[in-house]
Amino acid sequence: MSILTTCHRAKNEQEKETKLTLLYIAVAFAFSVAVRLIWYYQFSGYEPFMFNSQFMINTNDGYYFAEGARDILSGVSQKNDLSPIDSAASRLSAFFATVLPFSFETVIFFMPAFLGSLVVVPIILIAKNLKNLEMGLIAALLASIANSYYNRTMIGYFDTDMLNIVLPMFLLWSIIWAIKTNEDKYLLITALDILVYRWWYPQSYSLEFSFFGLILLYTLIFDRKNLYNYKLLALMMFAMLNLDGFIRFPLVLAIFYIFKQERFERYIYHILVASLALFFASGGFEPILALLKIYVFKDAVSISEQGMGLHFYSVMQTIREAGQIPFETFASRISGHIVTFVLSIGGFIYLAYRHKVMLFGLPLIGLGFLASVGGLRFTIYAVPVLAFGVAFLITEIARFMPTNRLKILSMTAFTLAILYPNIAHVREYKVPTVFNSDEVKVLDELKNIAQREDYVISWWDYGYPLRYYSDVKTLTDGGKHNGDVNFPVSFMLTNPQQTASKMARLDVEYTEKTFKSLDEHSDKNLSKFSNIEQMTKEYGFNDTNDFLLSLQTDMKLPQKSRDIYFYLPFRMLDIYPTVAIFSNINLMNGAVENQLIFYAAKTFKQEQNIVNLGQGILFDLQKQTITIGKESVPVKRFVQTTYDKEMKLQKNIQLLNNAAAINVVYMSNYNTFLVLDEKTYNSLYIQLMVLEEYDKMLFEEVILTPHAKVYKLKI
Repeated sequence: MSILTTCHRAKNEQEKETKLTLLYIAVAFAFSVAVRLIWYYQFSGYEPFMFNSQFMINTNDGYYFAEGARDILSGVSQKNDLSPIDSAASRLSAFFATVLPFSFETVIFFMPAFLGSLVVVPIILIAKNLKNLEMGLIAALLASIANSYYNRTMIGYFDTDMLNIVLPMFLLWSIIWAIKTNEDKYLLITALDILVYRWWYPQSYSLEFSFFGLILLYTLIFDRKNLYNYKLLALMMFAMLNLDGFIRFPLVLAIFYIFKQERFERYIYHILVASLALFFASGGFEPILALLKIYVFKDAVSISEQGMGLHFYSVMQTIREAGQIPFETFASRISGHIVTFVLSIGGFIYLAYRHKVMLFGLPLIGLGFLASVGGLRFTIYAVPVLAFGVAFLITEIARFMPTNRLKILSMTAFTLAILYPNIAHVREYKVPTVFNSDEVKVLDELKNIAQREDYVISWWDYGYPLRYYSDVKTLTDGGKHNGDVNFPVSFMLTNPQQTASKMARLDVEYTEKTFKSLDEHSDKNLSKFSNIEQMTKEYGFNDTNDFLLSLQTDMKLPQKSRDIYFYLPFRMLDIYPTVAIFSNINLMNGAVENQLIFYAAKTFKQEQNIVNLGQGILFDLQKQTITIGKESVPVKRFVQTTYDKEMKLQKNIQLLNNAAAINVVYMSNYNTFLVLDEKTYNSLYIQLMVLEEYDKMLFEEVILTPHAKVYKLKI
């Protein structure tokens, strides 16, 4: 009777624990989603963030996957249009849009809030294994809304980040349960976790390999004679091979079947060695080295390894999320506050001391700490694991409370304290949509003018939205923006119309030429060289600088195969110096050319005849001079632009000193002053967007609005 009673009690306790686990998951998930809805209610009915009565997404890269999902749903996709119809995010989005009773725009807008909130599930399941569900609930509440995790999984942030932490946390959960229970099912679950993670995020190599290395180290130190661990390592390695998922999946199933047969146990070590050999033979380590080169060993200038060895400016130097960040920002992004971060570190060390399986969370922490050199985008990885640290400290303090009521009160108070800075961040983090409604109306109108095979030229920041809304091709985008690709586009935007127009035709036709050669396998070497290098050689030059000078002559251009449009938004003014950097370089030796003079002042103050533009720049209206620092120089032109009642641009150009080299432009409707050198003033972007002064032999106007302007290239 006592044995039956004991079994019955154990069963009741297990059922109670299961119900409590499900309750905690439901509470944490609902909390995470509810916090993400704050942005939605803050901007409810705000028309600039809406198009066709639907909220737009707020991340550029999201339009890449949205384009793929759109084309999957429509069944229309053309070769070389770069639409990601095979990507996991696009396929999953298309599936949800098919089965759910909501519009496509609604689905992709809300997906991050719901998928990103799934991170609470593995967190609480890990805590269940450690027999501390309260720790799991606290950690889940914190991790789900911690600054960096919220920023990259907030409502509208439609990107792979909505599952990029969820999936490795499930992997961590399966590894911990595998090591703790030695149950065969977790061998398969761990391998399947890796397969799904790789399907979702192909760049998952480094993290998977780190987990593998840590398990191997753990086994050699603590559990060397346990065959189960070697089975786990072998299955993980087969799942990690640099082969197609359709090959790895049946291979994993076959190896799992072998491991289930006792007669094959003598071959476990041989199978593990074979898996390692296959991993390196399949080039499994190469993607890891490639990522390290991009984010850790990044250089300001990249040198092409083929052909002429041209020097290009590296895009990684201009991406904020890939730049170094101060410690306070680093700490607050991971835990919400520097105090919480310090407590999380200490708490995790104590937790790992008490439960050494938590050491398997080190790869996530390590990748998060890579933010110190790789940029703030990596902090997101450390969030959930370090959340365990402060949560463990809170539950440990509660353990010493004399009554159950005080225990609950202490946990509640401390939890609210660590959540508050993060909720405050959410309320203040009023990130805008990628484009406003007026800008999207321009792109939507362009969709009805341009053909799918036409190109629209703009900076890479706008590439994905251009393709999504206008259904056209682009030269650069959020994934295709290396220095060699950015150089021609930067050259077009920052040089005079004559040379810019020729570069536009050349770059588009050479891009298509490369596509065609790859499709026909006629000349695989073309893809090895940048367009600018191909142009240099085919026009008979050995020096790219000489070729660029030849653009000022009456050169013969390739035959026109499609139309080209320029999309010039007002917002590009904010990044014009960055745009210019990529072509302000000597491609032959990497030397930076003369620094341009470009300054945009959106706040200024006038006192009598002096307009103070800020940062030590003064414009003297009477003397017609501009003072930059301690140097005062004459102004060549003063231009004032304004829009009339019909929204037509009017401009008043005063030539003040023909020998001067500095120009001042006052864009009255934008309340913006521009201080420009002569080259910048004559650049395609300034002439066409700011002044609407275009060469009618080269361009024709298509759409002109204060927000963005579109011109069609005639040559």
